[in-house]
Amino acid sequence: MLLEKEKKPFAAVFTSTLLDWYEKNGRSLPWRGIADPYPIWLSEVILQQTRIQQGWSYWERFMHRWPTVEQLAAASEDEVLRLWQGLGYYSRARHMHQAARQIVTLGGFPSDYAAIRSLKGVGDYTAAAIASFAFGEPVAVVDGNVYRVLSRVFGIDVPINGTEGKKTFTALANQLIAMDKPASFNQAMMDFGAVQCTSKSPHCESCPMLEMCEAYHTGRVEALPVKLRKTTVKTRYFSYVLVRCAGWIAVRRRPSGDIWQGLWEPFLIETPSKADVENVIRQFEVVGRLTLLKENVRHVLTHRIILADFYLLEALSRPSLPDDYVWVDELSYDEYAKPRLIELLMETLNG
Repeated sequence: MLLEKEKKPFAAVFTSTLLDWYEKNGRSLPWRGIADPYPIWLSEVILQQTRIQQGWSYWERFMHRWPTVEQLAAASEDEVLRLWQGLGYYSRARHMHQAARQIVTLGGFPSDYAAIRSLKGVGDYTAAAIASFAFGEPVAVVDGNVYRVLSRVFGIDVPINGTEGKKTFTALANQLIAMDKPASFNQAMMDFGAVQCTSKSPHCESCPMLEMCEAYHTGRVEALPVKLRKTTVKTRYFSYVLVRCAGWIAVRRRPSGDIWQGLWEPFLIETPSKADVENVIRQFEVVGRLTLLKENVRHVLTHRIILADFYLLEALSRPSLPDDYVWVDELSYDEYAKPRLIELLMETLNG
């Protein structure tokens, strides 16, 4: 449902009401109210699928370690992944690092939506945020908060995770945006969805949009926005064996095309069977002791559930492992970027 001519006054009321609410209730965040695109971009990348409370500390760490995009570009991928550790979705960190090098090659941060959108890992939302916040370009951001606010206020039941839905909400948001205050409008939309028009238990009774909210007046607040269910969750079984020999452990960098690309992990056998683990270890013909440290550790990712067993193999001599494994000093392993699941393994080992 796009705004028709006779509904334009309604659009003006919506926008002015939103901006008034934002002036009184907007969140104070360190990357707001500044014109430097680098910290803004950094915050947007870090906050993708991350709560502000968690992302804020990571943003501060990155800004302290690499205050400029040139310094970030000069860092190694391992350094970036190590500082990112714990945030998950590691492709974001790799793309961010690649984009930093793109920006340096370009001679500076691009200053319009289309050019920003061409950076590695930058999608429509992030490009719109940077373009409006740093350069005042009137292009609307559209994320989960925006979908929720617009679908409820305007009573739109088009699924938000379909092509039609994305087009519908993007067009509507761009019709509503305050042309003279695009940054404030976009930030207001995000904050209104995060603070007022929340996913669960929205604060309808104190909402300034109450009189104009279609969802409220038709009893559909909990039903909107509509989202199609089409993602299947896959369960995988990981058996990690920390192979240790005289203070050294065997690890490998995870390959491309799977989760945790580029992160470092101990010897992995993907199987639910403890007998399979023992058979693989037996094939190494290694003299040592195999100990089960912990079993059935549940680790939930977006589209996967991983059930993991942790083992320790104390070997008297180094077994012949596949070529992609290397031996590193166990004390130095803390400096390697690793998945959160492996951090749990090391905590179990050292606990």
